[in-house]
Amino acid sequence: MQKSSEAGFYITTLPRESGQEYFITAVPVGNETRGELFQRIADFVQAEDVRVIFQEVLGLANSQGRGMQEMDEIMKGIKWPVTWVEEGSRKNLYGTHLWAVSGIPIEYIISKGKIIGCIFEDDYARYCRGGNIIPKDIQCSPVEQSDDVFAQMEAILQGQGMEFSDVVRTWFYNKDILKWYDDFNKVRNKFFKERNMFEALLPASTGVGGCHASGAALVSGLWAMKAKGKEVQVFEVQSPLQKSALDYGSSFSRAVEMVTPEQRRLFISGTASIAPDGKTQHPGDVEGQIELTMKVIRTTLESHGFSWTDLTRATAYVKRAEDAGAWQNYLIKNHIHPLPVVVMESDICRDDLLFEIEMDAVQKSAK
Repeated sequence: MQKSSEAGFYITTLPRESGQEYFITAVPVGNETRGELFQRIADFVQAEDVRVIFQEVLGLANSQGRGMQEMDEIMKGIKWPVTWVEEGSRKNLYGTHLWAVSGIPIEYIISKGKIIGCIFEDDYARYCRGGNIIPKDIQCSPVEQSDDVFAQMEAILQGQGMEFSDVVRTWFYNKDILKWYDDFNKVRNKFFKERNMFEALLPASTGVGGCHASGAALVSGLWAMKAKGKEVQVFEVQSPLQKSALDYGSSFSRAVEMVTPEQRRLFISGTASIAPDGKTQHPGDVEGQIELTMKVIRTTLESHGFSWTDLTRATAYVKRAEDAGAWQNYLIKNHIHPLPVVVMESDICRDDLLFEIEMDAVQKSAK
């Protein structure tokens, strides 16, 4: 892989047999406006002539869709799926991740005039990245909206010849998450039980607070893969320092690894300062929570031969905007730089959790 970074702009280029993949992270620098940040992305996309598979915009206000409209104008038309969520909207605590390709044919999934996903394939598998999936009726209860979102996710997959059992990664951004996360977990557990997911692979996942411009109770995304042959492997990666999330009612894997003859991908779920017994560690101490969380992440990476240099994307969630400084101090102290990370102010699934982070890593497979 080739990596390049400059102030607020991180690019990982992964050569493929049929083309190239690009993982792009952009965060604001100094007093840069969001328009200037969007312009940097537009310049890269146009100069490299890449096609965007998916984009996340995190932590940036999008009141009445004005942010999306501004980005659309600067990019000269957004022709790919975008998940845009915010919780708090503090200065400089925002950014965007893009996943793009060149030389690889892709096809967008459109539902009721809205681009909600992208499909592409290689010699080994067919891939689906979906997002910006919101309930059809935002006046329903959060539980009913959750039911609808899972139904939509399944319908998207079935429209592409896939099933929910092909999903390796999910994201859920829940408005007022602390008020109803237990109810959300009950919906997910019921959906998974009805589809025998507990007898197969549970996806890696993130569930944090997040608001959508529509006012929906939640917005979701997924990453799915349908193998073409037995040479492709997908399996759960257990955390050496934490037990299964199932032990306290959350249906997801700590991490999932996908291996093809061409590459290895590791999806690490949203990870926080939680002990093996499921209890929150270091309550009220953000430095302690960051330290433990990153220790858990590091041991998970190393247990399967990955390192910080293999990361292609990371999102850090801080409950309090003022704690972003503690996160930056940790990176400096531990010489973890540069890191393609967006920091977003967000509630986490427990009131006493102050920090959470998720990560993706990629390596070329050994021939």
